[in-house]
Amino acid sequence: MRASFLPTDLTGIQVRPSRLWTQSLSWILFVVGIALYAQFSIARHKENPEDRVAPSAQQLIKGVEASVLEPAEEDDPLDPGASLTQRIRHSMLWKDTISSARRFFIALALVVPAVLLGLHMAVFPYAGAVFQRFVLFFDKIVALSLLPILFIIFGIDEWSKIMLMVIGVAPTLILDTSNIAKSVPGEQIVKAFTLKSSNFDVAYRVVLKQVLPQIINSVRLNLKPLALFLFAGEMIAATDGLAYRIAIMRRHMGMDIILPYLLWVALLLFVVDALLRFANRRMHPWYQPL
Repeated sequence: MRASFLPTDLTGIQVRPSRLWTQSLSWILFVVGIALYAQFSIARHKENPEDRVAPSAQQLIKGVEASVLEPAEEDDPLDPGASLTQRIRHSMLWKDTISSARRFFIALALVVPAVLLGLHMAVFPYAGAVFQRFVLFFDKIVALSLLPILFIIFGIDEWSKIMLMVIGVAPTLILDTSNIAKSVPGEQIVKAFTLKSSNFDVAYRVVLKQVLPQIINSVRLNLKPLALFLFAGEMIAATDGLAYRIAIMRRHMGMDIILPYLLWVALLLFVVDALLRFANRRMHPWYQPL
């Protein structure tokens, strides 16, 4: 009887698929998902040709064209002779993407101090004593419950949405950074002090350099929560943005616009994640994630 762990077993642990097989198999679920949606859409349109819940391929193409080439309803119409570049730059999708991206990256930049705070909590005992319990408690507060307070403090403009994102993600990132930094062996810190390193040398040149790849991975894992809080803020109080447009289209059952928007948001987050992964590999070629 052939043992199940032999390399000839395609389901075995020791089997290593070739690059061609890996690339091919990675697309299977995408193809299956598209096929299932197409079958579902065809079945609904047979019952109701005007169905808008599962738009057909033609409806989706028209929705993409409207998103990419036409201005939003609240904006002035473009001159009929406008060039393709002008139509794209004044389109609904371009306007919403720029607005949401601006909020997203401002919040992402404001999260950087959270990483440094987590590092200090792990390395400096008094910093840990002051902040650890408070951050641990604050992390348990549901960020969306603070939205009315943020509206009172910052108004319904940009900063209330940005601060919702920061408050929603920063405590988790602080605690994660602190736990990662505490995993650095104490012997290395002692050795650094014997080489006459200062406190900040140990914190930033010994501990931070070792844990930075894991921190970048932690930031990657928090991209989706960051986008979630962005969507929550835009759906409640905004005049532009990707989530705002989805909320508007929902009122009109505009699934031909909503579905392309959802896929566009997923693609943008995938690109940001890929850029962080690429930067991590280039900055830390020695790091081999488990």
